[in-house]
Amino acid sequence: MNRSSPSPTLDDSVDRPSGLVPVSHEYIKRGTPQFMRVTLALFSAGLATFALLYCVQPVLPVLSQEFGVSPADSSLSLSISTGLLALGLLVTGPLSDAIGRKSVMVTALLLAAVCSLLSATMTSWHGVLIARALIGLSLSGVAAVGMTYLSEEMHPSVVAFSMGLYISGNSIGGMSGRLLSGVITDFSSWRIAIAVIGCFALASALMFWKILPPSRHFRPASLKPRSLLINFRLHWRDSGLPLLFAEGFLLMGAFVTLYNYIGYRLLAPPYGFSQAIVGLLSVVYLTGSWSSPKAGTMTARYGRSAVLLFSIGIMMVGILLTLFSSVWLIFPGMMLFTAGFFAGHSVASGWIGPRARRGKGQASSLYLFSYYLGSSLAGTSGGVFWHQFGWPGITVFIFILLAVALLVGMRLRSKRL
Repeated sequence: MNRSSPSPTLDDSVDRPSGLVPVSHEYIKRGTPQFMRVTLALFSAGLATFALLYCVQPVLPVLSQEFGVSPADSSLSLSISTGLLALGLLVTGPLSDAIGRKSVMVTALLLAAVCSLLSATMTSWHGVLIARALIGLSLSGVAAVGMTYLSEEMHPSVVAFSMGLYISGNSIGGMSGRLLSGVITDFSSWRIAIAVIGCFALASALMFWKILPPSRHFRPASLKPRSLLINFRLHWRDSGLPLLFAEGFLLMGAFVTLYNYIGYRLLAPPYGFSQAIVGLLSVVYLTGSWSSPKAGTMTARYGRSAVLLFSIGIMMVGILLTLFSSVWLIFPGMMLFTAGFFAGHSVASGWIGPRARRGKGQASSLYLFSYYLGSSLAGTSGGVFWHQFGWPGITVFIFILLAVALLVGMRLRSKRL
């Protein structure tokens, strides 16, 4: 029997059960029934997570009107979710290292769905914000743990591809949440829209619970503060992980800023689009469902750093196209920007598991902490640029974030990580 001997950067031995040295067939391979179950389960989890998280984005102008708040204040309904998600990751990642991956993800997804249903009943702005904060806190138990599960259970040869499929579920979830909330709000109300998405997420959580195979390569780690601190220091002293954390912050910050304020631009003159049309623009997320697995396969041929730099370049071209006033240029610009973002995120997030030598759940949590912190801080800060300079100000703000991301990507490449 031939034993699998992954390269040192892909060695998962630190997270294997004591005394067990896995052979190649013990990892989940592409084309097997288990691969299909894992793919479907995590695809549905990613879809539900992003639908719950971003369903408020196209209705931010509606929330501004109903509760009498400014665009920047309205964006808090998203930023507070991503901010609490980021903070929660510092707990749920290490927690999953101690008690297991599946139990944490199932509980988190169920709680998030219930909180979403509650948010639809809130009559005050502060009530909405509290419910949205609880949603973000709950979803922290899905975001990082899904990435860690894949890096542990999938055969090293298909980890990048599997991560791309997982990210594609995120992109379709983001599209579905925005599309449903935008269209349903136009014909009914934002409360009905949020309730529908909450029910959909609840069904996804139950299916996820039923079909996801239990972990086979999980090894419980200590939750002692000393152990967590040692792993934390190791992650930040690594030559590559802090750079990847920075990429997550910058890419997500740029992405959320565009989608937070493009609705305000297209609802106003000279466009005057309806809420349903603005929601329908979320179909550009389909480019992400194609680009993320594509980026995963391209890394095997061209290398992670090259694909990451190319993805950032695509985002920069896309945001510049949105400067034009013609919708026939704005829409392709959004498509390029979205495809580049999901490709770049797929590469960066798929890099975390192989880089982390121990505490993989904690490492994934730190990446996504930075990722969602970028969403929260940049998404709200963009409101200042929108208020002062309109769309050109948003474009400059996003372009600066991407320029810094490009420099970080070049640093990653120079280190030959």
